[in-house]
Amino acid sequence: MKQAWLKGALAAAFAAAATIAGAHNFHAGITDVSFNPRSGSTEIVHTYMAHDVEALLTNLYQRQFDLSTPEDQEVFRKYVEQQFWVLGADQRKLPLNWVGMAADVTNVMVYQEVPATPLSKAAAIHDAVMIDFLPDQVNTVNINEGGSVHTLSFDGRKTEQPIR
Repeated sequence: MKQAWLKGALAAAFAAAATIAGAHNFHAGITDVSFNPRSGSTEIVHTYMAHDVEALLTNLYQRQFDLSTPEDQEVFRKYVEQQFWVLGADQRKLPLNWVGMAADVTNVMVYQEVPATPLSKAAAIHDAVMIDFLPDQVNTVNINEGGSVHTLSFDGRKTEQPIR
C-alpha cells in the first residue's frame, strides 16, 4: 500500500514539475512611445521579462550576466540598438539616445529617447528585440500620439511597420 501511494505521489510531483517548467509559454515585450512636450523629445520605454533577457545574453555570449553592472548593461544596450530603431519620413534611422535601464528579478526596463524630435517626425518602427532568439516572441508597441493610443504588434513575420 505504501509503495503504491509513494509511486502516486512521485507521479504527481513529476506532473507538477512539468507543469511549472512549461508555465512560461509566451514571450512578450511591451514598448511605450510618446512625445514629452517638456523635453521636446520622443520617449521610448521597453519592458522585457528578465529571465528571457538573461537567457538571450547567456545564449549569445556563453556566460552569466548581471544586468546591475554597467559592463553587462552595455552588452544588452548594443543588442537593443541593433534590434530596435525608429525611421523618419526619409526612411533613415532617427538618432536614439540611450537614457538608461533598470533590472530586477522580474523585468528589464530600457529607456531611450529621440532627442528634440516630435513623434510626428517618426514614420515607422523596427522592433526585432528577442524575436531573433525566441520564435514565439511578440513585441507590442503602444504609441501615444496626442492622447490617442494605437498599438502595433511585432513578431517573426513582421518586424517593421509604419506608425500611421
